[in-house]
Amino acid sequence: MALTKVELFDQIRRDSWREGLGVRALARKYGVHRRLVREALTQPEPTPRKTPKRRSPQLEPFKKVIDEWLRADLDAPRKQRHTVKRIHRRLLDEQNAAGLSYSTVRDYLAKRKPEIRIEEGRAPAKVFIRQNHPPGEEAEVDFGELWVNLAGVLTKCYLFVYRMSYSGKAIHKIYSTSGQEAFLEGHVEAFTRLGGTPTRHIRYDNLTAAVTKVLFRGRVRVENPRWQLFRSHYRCEAFYCERGIDGAHEKGGVEGEVGYFRRNYLSPVPQVDSLAELNARIEHFEQLEDSRRIGARLRTIAQDFAIEAPLLRALPDDHFSTGLLLTPRVDRYGQITVRCCRYSVPIHLIGRKVRVVLHACEVIVYDRHHEVARHERLTGKGTETIVLDHYLEALMRKPGAFAGSVALEAARVGGAFTDAHEALWSAARRSLGEPGATRALIEVLLLHRTMDDADVMAGIRAALSVGSFAADVIAVEARKAADVRGTGRPTPGIARLSGPTTVPAESPQVTSLTRKRLAELPPDTRPLPSVDAYDQLLRHPAPNTCHQSDTHHQESAS
Repeated sequence: MALTKVELFDQIRRDSWREGLGVRALARKYGVHRRLVREALTQPEPTPRKTPKRRSPQLEPFKKVIDEWLRADLDAPRKQRHTVKRIHRRLLDEQNAAGLSYSTVRDYLAKRKPEIRIEEGRAPAKVFIRQNHPPGEEAEVDFGELWVNLAGVLTKCYLFVYRMSYSGKAIHKIYSTSGQEAFLEGHVEAFTRLGGTPTRHIRYDNLTAAVTKVLFRGRVRVENPRWQLFRSHYRCEAFYCERGIDGAHEKGGVEGEVGYFRRNYLSPVPQVDSLAELNARIEHFEQLEDSRRIGARLRTIAQDFAIEAPLLRALPDDHFSTGLLLTPRVDRYGQITVRCCRYSVPIHLIGRKVRVVLHACEVIVYDRHHEVARHERLTGKGTETIVLDHYLEALMRKPGAFAGSVALEAARVGGAFTDAHEALWSAARRSLGEPGATRALIEVLLLHRTMDDADVMAGIRAALSVGSFAADVIAVEARKAADVRGTGRPTPGIARLSGPTTVPAESPQVTSLTRKRLAELPPDTRPLPSVDAYDQLLRHPAPNTCHQSDTHHQESAS
């Protein structure tokens, strides 16, 4: 094995003082030059190897010209400065630099451009200055992209991160959007869980949820009006970082937190049924993070946050509505369009404008001050959510459209239209035919608006057990099921749903609605009606035997 220079020097020195060999003998023994032997005997450390400077003979004659062009670019408009391709083309056309490769020019410009800016005093040398963050004064906010296997579909989501600068305590929340509604909801979540707001400022980049315009050469921003209201409500100041990579360095704590959390807790791609399930996991991950020490700190994140938590500014008593208010018009299909997604609403609102509050996770629809629909927010462009209940009144008038409707198919896929409904519909068809059976089914579906779904399903099964499909029978059985669920005592008529019956055999399993109403009426003490007064209308009235007997006695007495 070849000896390193340090090992070679060690052996030369050992042979020199042990065996008394001279410079020539040592050079001959180790096959090196006499200068190296003298260096080993006179210098304590080997001379470092010189790094050869790579030279490009073809580019050397043109370096001065390129530097002049780069200096001229410092005062040129930003969008009309030289690119690598333009400089290479000018060298070929104007300087006769035949054979000069593009890569040679590119490598030289990558090194020379920042040097010229520093030489001309246009930019300082790259240096990072450590900052002091007093407890409770500063925080940082950022969004990070990630992918989630959401109910079997690979979906792009956004990780909202709010990080306290002193302790490193961070709040994480995953949303399907990075819009302003998610931006505000993330802040409210962080403020609530941490118990206050920073007393100095929060650092942001120039995201559109907060900034509508970035003024050139400065930190002055034109803020979104709703964001201004939010800030003033929670009494927190915003510090906007510079654009580009330099701005990312100004809030490096949260930039690093996004990558750290994504690598350690969200890799591989999470597989969940909903974002609520994933956010519940994240809260557990945050508890594990409390025991971590950042870098070479002596205390853990939880211990540092315990110091700054009492120093945070208290939260206001009033709640700030983070939803985005929209006013779409209901189309002829009974749907509204919100952020390229379609949601159904009750059909009586067709043609009217409704008020929509768009949250990060749900969409709430109001007709004036009354809530008429609530949907989980969709993530894919062009997707739609249809609720069968919104179309029941129209389907009652058009029963033929029920079987092939998109609303029915959506209810089947979502589990709202169950096998019990299918069985009820089939039983009604055999007796009433297609239109009558559909109307009878819709009457039952309307019961879901005022009764619990489980009670209605119990009523359907009870009615089918005795061969009935009437809506009033199902309603009565649903009320009985609700009574059992509320009191825990069995009620006649639903014994087949809960197990062996305890009702006497002569007791009917299903009581009609008419008999139930008659049983609840007070007793009638009036005499039974008589038709004797109508006898005088007869042409041959019946003889009155009592009157004839009295007349005979009077004649005998006279």
